[in-house]
Amino acid sequence: MAGFETVLSRRAVLASALAATLVLADCSSGSKRRDGAGDPAHTDVLFVGAHPDDEASNLSTFGQWHEDLGWTTGVVTITRGEGGGNAVGLEEGPELGLIRETEERRATALAGIENIYYLDKLDFWYTLSAPLTARIWGERDTMARLVRLVRMTTPHTIVVMDPRPFNQHGGHQLSARLGIEAFRLAGDPDAYPEQITDEGLTPWHPTRLLAQNYGFDSLLGPDASGQRRTDPTSGLPVMGVWSGVRSRQHNATWAQVERDAARLYLTQGFAAKPAQVPTDPQQLDSDWFTVLAEDGRYVEVPVHRQVGLKPLYAEFADWADRTGLPWLANRVQPDYPPNPTTTIPAVATAPALNGTEGPGEYPGPELPLAVWQGGGSCAATAKLARHDDDLYVLVNVTDDRKGAELSADDIKRHWRTDSVEIAIDPRGDSDDTSTTFKTGILPYTRNGPAAERDADNHQGATPPGMQVAAIVTEPYRGYSVEVKIPLTALPAPVDPARFAMNILVYDSDTDDETGQTRLAWSPFGSAQADPYVWGTAILADYQPPPTAEMPPAIPQTAAHSTDSPASLAQAERTGVPIAGNRR
Repeated sequence: MAGFETVLSRRAVLASALAATLVLADCSSGSKRRDGAGDPAHTDVLFVGAHPDDEASNLSTFGQWHEDLGWTTGVVTITRGEGGGNAVGLEEGPELGLIRETEERRATALAGIENIYYLDKLDFWYTLSAPLTARIWGERDTMARLVRLVRMTTPHTIVVMDPRPFNQHGGHQLSARLGIEAFRLAGDPDAYPEQITDEGLTPWHPTRLLAQNYGFDSLLGPDASGQRRTDPTSGLPVMGVWSGVRSRQHNATWAQVERDAARLYLTQGFAAKPAQVPTDPQQLDSDWFTVLAEDGRYVEVPVHRQVGLKPLYAEFADWADRTGLPWLANRVQPDYPPNPTTTIPAVATAPALNGTEGPGEYPGPELPLAVWQGGGSCAATAKLARHDDDLYVLVNVTDDRKGAELSADDIKRHWRTDSVEIAIDPRGDSDDTSTTFKTGILPYTRNGPAAERDADNHQGATPPGMQVAAIVTEPYRGYSVEVKIPLTALPAPVDPARFAMNILVYDSDTDDETGQTRLAWSPFGSAQADPYVWGTAILADYQPPPTAEMPPAIPQTAAHSTDSPASLAQAERTGVPIAGNRR
């Protein structure tokens, strides 16, 4: 226990210094600082996330701040995550969103969090694009709601997710951008002035702005967070809060409390996490935060501008410039490796769709699929061919453990078990997957092989003419999947010279609908969602017929706070209207 007590004492000193900084800083525009006494709307810290569970990795910090400093934390969750997966049932859409709200409220309560504010925005499929998310959420309306909440809850600290675009959910990026802008706009009387003149709100200046940073997760033990560090990409300072401090209330480390809380996000498969965290302090990690602002002012560091940015990164750099934090775009675009390239041969006779390679059916090269995430013993290769206007894909998978067999009415979110994904960018110029074709193929379900479309131009049913065959070995040693995809069913006319695609394999070694290993032809970054990394697959001797471009069809049904008894009761208790609406 000596190690824990020493660290607790050191953390208390650091926390006291931090508290003093926040008290002395200028907190409001012409109004005195509120300490929350008698004000049920006030919170000391406001976390801004996109989905239920986005705060899960910081609950040890929020719990420490609550127990040791008396700081309350409120959470803004912009959507209810109704577009995500469900590891414990068949509910989806708004019904799933309300379940995820219940999970979030139960989990965060272990860290002393009472108030969660949902903005009722739509959660759709997984994307890496903040601009696409902004269009779906309605960026200006979402910003107005968030600024209103900051003015009503008067936090001294705002915590956001990582706003940078690489390898990260577009909803996470945009929620962070909105939180960063709200930090400044809430104190500006010229921003959303109707909230002041018509609603009687007062401009409010938070003093500290932090962003989640997962670049230091490998630093373990009580000494790791004892000093500030520097983020190697942006150059901004980074602070850590060690999870090994012991909670007096829970009689356990905050790392253990956070794990107990995380396992309550059942629909997201978090119950599969080990129940116990290490007892050795040297094996416990810290929560890390990039310090974006202190004493009410942005932390400034030198700007290192890159040239030749791809469109998604150029858009982020423009936003950072407009927001007054150009250094956030420092080294923002990673060094993409060369994209793999192959040629898809034309065959005179269509392959027999039976899950095996017949003579002359796939004369092109065998494409190795490399490990993209995880480990395990799964291995796979793929072969491609074209006959007339149809693309044929054959994937052979060697595997040692069969995953969960889903039912016929639960073939969505294929990454939960053994599956193959084929992603196609017909023109090779997409910035996000809303203009691509992506299909997930389950080699086995309780009713045989099945396929669906996910996170693409038209999520849901596969197009007419698409066919799937699969062979699963018995005893199980793996499987083969063979797919026919009509090129005329793709969301845009095909460019034979720039045709881009990726072939991915998801491997699950458990029965609890969670994946362990991922492989891909092009395995860099978010290989399933970043068309920039997909390989070029030249269509030899192909003259495509004219086809129409298809606008994205994105689900439009969100869960609403009017259907949530917990949200309605919270609004009654705090006086803060549901969904960030005006009074």
